Amino acid sequence: MIISRTPFRVSFFGGGTDYPAWYRKHGGAVLATTIDKYCYLSCRFLPPFFDYRYRVVWSKVENRRFAHEIEHPVVRCLIEHLGIDRGVEIHHVGDLPARSGMGSSSAFTVGLLHALHALHGRMVGKQDLMQEAIHVEQDLLQETVGSQDQVSAAHGGLNKITFHPSGQVQVTPVVLRPGRAEALDSHLMLFYTGIVRTAATVAANYVGELEDRRRQLRILRDLVDESIDLLASDAPIADFGELLDEAWQVKRALGAGITNPEVDALYRRAREAGAIGGKVLGAGGGGFLLLAVPPAQQGDVRAALSDLVHVPFAFESSGSQVIFYDREQDFSSAEAARHGQVVRPFRELGDPAAGDMWPIPYPVPDASRVSVASAPTRGDCRGQHDD
Repeated sequence: MIISRTPFRVSFFGGGTDYPAWYRKHGGAVLATTIDKYCYLSCRFLPPFFDYRYRVVWSKVENRRFAHEIEHPVVRCLIEHLGIDRGVEIHHVGDLPARSGMGSSSAFTVGLLHALHALHGRMVGKQDLMQEAIHVEQDLLQETVGSQDQVSAAHGGLNKITFHPSGQVQVTPVVLRPGRAEALDSHLMLFYTGIVRTAATVAANYVGELEDRRRQLRILRDLVDESIDLLASDAPIADFGELLDEAWQVKRALGAGITNPEVDALYRRAREAGAIGGKVLGAGGGGFLLLAVPPAQQGDVRAALSDLVHVPFAFESSGSQVIFYDREQDFSSAEAARHGQVVRPFRELGDPAAGDMWPIPYPVPDASRVSVASAPTRGDCRGQHDD
């Protein structure tokens, strides 16, 4: 049994310059940190005593005989990508809602890669984990996503992440003098708008036109260095909030879908109550609203946004970790012995008219006499994932 824990991230500046379509020509950079809210994934080799070979528990519960039938595109893709030839059971839980701008999709990909490698006895370094996750999401899944989320999820911490035209990704920790990180943390507030959206869908509205947004993207890139210089200086932390507001005003002009009247109204309410600045995290459109608020005004902001969920948080620096590893009984020989075996249908005694089927029915009605290992596992990796 393996359990991985992978942090969600908060991106401050530079979002948009981390898309390959941009940084492969112009380079890019972001300032981001991970926080103490996590994606947890447990996985193990499934004992071969069920009438399914794969069990995947996320926002759905899937019991599947063949890998190509798994609905979750990342799980389906990684089983093929990693050449997993045994039955597996995967459970996902997260501290925050999915599709909310916190990098939850990439945290899922990084965390599952980490756990599945560990399940096979392989401990993967942070840089390799990051690069493999980028490859899975951008090349195999063909999602319209940037490259910063995978980096933050794998490495953890407050970092300047630089994207070079060569494709190289450079991670530089931002080291602050004692008390400065705590001061920044104490000025930040996180609210959940309740608006769910898929980042790739929002990004698709403007990623194809990044060349037409050169001025905005260069400003967003410059704000990365300006914000780091500010944090390293004796300037008031409140100035960081003003930079956030400047960046938000630039980013919201990148394309349709980044903001909407509801989001604008929430941001306006927060500002009127004392917030210095802020932004919608991720691609935009909803999800989480990050605000910079002096501690003395935070009660007023909470009252102004009383219809939203306030999420206290703190910075973290661990990145993705395997937090539990335990060897279970090895059923590989039993699984091999069952390979190709046709077993009697699993059924529940009862009304014959009801089919006497197992309480958790397999979705293909006539598949009960099919061998567990007799169908191909290759499938299409593409598709959007929301965890």
